[in-house]
Amino acid sequence: MLSAVKKRVGKLEESIEDVKKSDNALGESIDDLREQSRDFVTMCLTSNRDSMQELLDSQRKKLTERNDALEAMVMALNEETMVTTMALSTRIEKLEGELALHQATVGKGVSSAALSNEDVPKLKEFVGTRSAYDVDNFL
Repeated sequence: MLSAVKKRVGKLEESIEDVKKSDNALGESIDDLREQSRDFVTMCLTSNRDSMQELLDSQRKKLTERNDALEAMVMALNEETMVTTMALSTRIEKLEGELALHQATVGKGVSSAALSNEDVPKLKEFVGTRSAYDVDNFL
């Protein structure tokens, strides 16, 4: 019986050794899976970051081009406004000179002209009656 117990203890010790080996192998597999998982997550995040960076760079380029175009338009409009302002200023000065000349001419003409007071007859007030029939026929 002692030999049977020793045999069983020996088998148990072998089983324990097998379990320890399996446990070590399982622990190594779990560590490998963790590392693979970490590498996969890192790769995915890097890929997403690169895609987002490309998108941001593309949008930045488009916005820069639009900004440059808008700045060019604003500068062109400013130049056009300056030219128009100068032209209008010149025209206003010319018209002010003409106005002063005409005011002087009219001032001399009015002072030498004699005002006539002609008598204009005034309308007389209507006294009488009219029927609606006459008014309808009139229209």
